[in-house]
Amino acid sequence: MKANPHRLASCLLAASVAIALGACSNATPPQASNSAAPAASTAPASAATAAAAPAAKADVVAANVDSSVNPGDDFFSYANGAWLKKNPIPASEATWGIGKLVQEELYGKLRKISEDAAAKKDAAAGSDEQKIGDFWSTAMDDGLAERQGLAPLKPELDRIDAIKDAPGALDEAFALQPLGIDALFDFGVQQDEKQSDVMAVHLSQGGLGLPERDYYFNTEAGVAKVRAAYVAHLQHMFKLLGENDAAASASADKVMAFETALAKVSRPLADLRDPQKNYNKMSPAELTRKYTPGVAWNQQLQAWKLDPSYVIVGQPEFFGGLQKLLAQTPVPVLRDYLRVHLVDGYAATLSKPFDDEHFDFYGRALTGQQEQQPRWKRALRAENGAIGMILGRIYVQDYFPAKAKQRYNDLVEAIRNAYGARIKKLDWMSPATQAKALEKLAAVTKKVGYPDKWKDYSALQIGRDSWAQNEMNARRWAFNDQVSKFGKPVDRSEWDMTPQTYNAYYNPSNNEIVLPAAQFMVPGFQDDEIDDAVVYGYAAASTIGHEITHGFDDEGRQFDAKGNLADWWTKDDAQKFTQRANVLVKQFDAYEPLPGLHINGSASLGENMADLGGVLIGLDAFKQTAEYQKGGKIAGYTPLQRFFFGYALGWIFEERDAMLRQSLLSDVHAPAKWRVNGPLSNIPDFYQAFDVKPGQAMWRDAKDRVQVW
Repeated sequence: MKANPHRLASCLLAASVAIALGACSNATPPQASNSAAPAASTAPASAATAAAAPAAKADVVAANVDSSVNPGDDFFSYANGAWLKKNPIPASEATWGIGKLVQEELYGKLRKISEDAAAKKDAAAGSDEQKIGDFWSTAMDDGLAERQGLAPLKPELDRIDAIKDAPGALDEAFALQPLGIDALFDFGVQQDEKQSDVMAVHLSQGGLGLPERDYYFNTEAGVAKVRAAYVAHLQHMFKLLGENDAAASASADKVMAFETALAKVSRPLADLRDPQKNYNKMSPAELTRKYTPGVAWNQQLQAWKLDPSYVIVGQPEFFGGLQKLLAQTPVPVLRDYLRVHLVDGYAATLSKPFDDEHFDFYGRALTGQQEQQPRWKRALRAENGAIGMILGRIYVQDYFPAKAKQRYNDLVEAIRNAYGARIKKLDWMSPATQAKALEKLAAVTKKVGYPDKWKDYSALQIGRDSWAQNEMNARRWAFNDQVSKFGKPVDRSEWDMTPQTYNAYYNPSNNEIVLPAAQFMVPGFQDDEIDDAVVYGYAAASTIGHEITHGFDDEGRQFDAKGNLADWWTKDDAQKFTQRANVLVKQFDAYEPLPGLHINGSASLGENMADLGGVLIGLDAFKQTAEYQKGGKIAGYTPLQRFFFGYALGWIFEERDAMLRQSLLSDVHAPAKWRVNGPLSNIPDFYQAFDVKPGQAMWRDAKDRVQVW
């Protein structure tokens, strides 16, 4: 069961940049020291960073500079261009950049953990080593997958084949939810946004095979091509499931028509960012009566041992539309829809024809990836998704010492202090709202490195029957774990990312920032090889400042210090905030990364605001350091220049056009280039550092610059 991706946690990275070995996703950050008295060198503190390099190692940022580009025209290409020219995207990847290099290091460490566990013949049943070893060995056994074919899914496929009417299709959609298949809708047990100490049932739109609803309607040529490829993919899947050419083609067209109708009643991406409009509290009986007379929600939820007095419905009109669709759709089409979503959801664990067909669309057509990654990398990604916290316990023991955790705890406080000072100086915010903002800032909980309390996985069964079976067991366990939280006190110590994830997030319901251990890696460098300026740009600004700012972006600002969706702003202050935020919306709406496809300034507002706020706060903190105050140059660049280089370092990233198209349509993060050029074009210190002048592309007139935090 998945948490609703459009509420709660705001991640540092885009899905398209996802370096998560099994989590949300973004990129950035090394280490840094206490801002008041920085150590002589304060780089990423992870012991997991690369081994000592040759004495002649190039400077961490100077080596990436493309001097043929003027920084005032395109700072992203100036700061990162030399690296990008030397490092084309490998055929097995849809994207490439600094985060991928970190991922390669993580792959090596996690592969060793997995292979060591698999080689341990005397691992106790139920132990971490047994689960890791059995999952790894089974996922790597391609011969076993070939012999089994579709057999691991046969019980579910038989149930689908036995569906005789729409109610039966609904029953099966509910049965697929514990297997991680969000057929027809999405479900989760999460904190009540308006009562954060209560776990509530959430229901929201879902059930699409394409990444986002606009993929079904956008007329841009590349999107139209992807739509056609998706129909062809469905046809190929139905042929693999035993249908002849004509039947498979008819099934594909009808499923596509059904999903298009489902997309039509779904809310657009930007509308999913309004927490008030996506909070609709009602009893299960009221949901049935008003929107879905054909769905007995009380009965269905009771089958999962849930008996809530209310549910929180994200998009009531979606469920009303779903009700009508179920009534008018022929049962064979519903069977085909459920069948293909199940098989696509487990294709990577099945025999080669299913795996290859799934990759051909979701990899090659959708992202531009030219060839599959090797099986061991795919197995590791699956292992991280299924049992990542079990792996994480071993990972942090081996690669993240306690001193590193303390160092980043200190850096969070430096950023908190800098943000507090900035809030106190805001001339547009009233004293009453300032006091509330400072109260919320002081209450932000920091989670650094890894959980203080590890989750109990003793009930999870992992064996060597099949990769698909292990996946099903892990997804059922995660579903049952989430459902079990209903009616219990909220566990605010829980993490939604594993320690070995190169990403970070802010959760408004807990008013917390979560910074996994792997997020502090700088590939190829040890801690003492990076100066404070780069670290404050790369870690303090791009990660810590970014995540804290999420608590005060267009969505996060609507939650109070205790994590409740509540209005703590004066009416006048809220209006001023919105006016200033709209300047940022307008700025990003104007960017056109692909012909005919602009960045969605409204959908990406929260991330863009977090980027801008993060740089400003990180810069304030950096100005307190000895390196900034001394002003000496390193590799020919001033401390201020190196700070901005450090920020750009976290966004060394390139992607294929297909992947870029996907992110523009379905991601709330702007592409990497504009996450550098966009915020920096609003910062006077950047103009000073690189002598940016009127007429250059990075120049914005003072009246057009965004001034929020």
